[in-house]
Amino acid sequence: MSGGAPVVVLVGPPGAGKSTVGRLLAERLGVGFRDTDADIEETAGKPIPEIFIDEGEPHFRELEVRAVRTAAGTHPGVLALGGGAVMADATRALLAGLPVVYLEVALGDAVKRVGLDAPRPLLAVNPRARWRELMEARRPLYLEVAKAVVDTEGLTPEQVADAVMEALELKQA
Repeated sequence: MSGGAPVVVLVGPPGAGKSTVGRLLAERLGVGFRDTDADIEETAGKPIPEIFIDEGEPHFRELEVRAVRTAAGTHPGVLALGGGAVMADATRALLAGLPVVYLEVALGDAVKRVGLDAPRPLLAVNPRARWRELMEARRPLYLEVAKAVVDTEGLTPEQVADAVMEALELKQA
């Protein structure tokens, strides 16, 4: 499938449920699901933590901007972006006018979902403090690009998907 803009773009921190909820939404809407982190790993031929170690974060962020640009312009389904994608001005510009939903998650829920021992390069040292720092920097950017905000606290992935569909006034396929 190529051509067209995404019907939903999910943004938020690690553990917000972007991939899980994205797959549910895609199924409900009868469209494909795409995750830019998976695209980056496929292009680079290695997992994201290895890209950070081998080439550094700036190189990863370049790959990320390219992946978002490609996916936002060619994927007419549900698109999940990596947690830090919104940090790039170019990415925020690409998201303007798209149906972006920010999945907000509390630290406690994020920890339960991904565990802070998961291989996440930016959370490697003092994960809780680092997560809070990342959120202080990123939350205003998530809000800037979002057409809607869905608080995931205490909700199942199915309930989050319901809330996203309601927020964007989407109809099930």
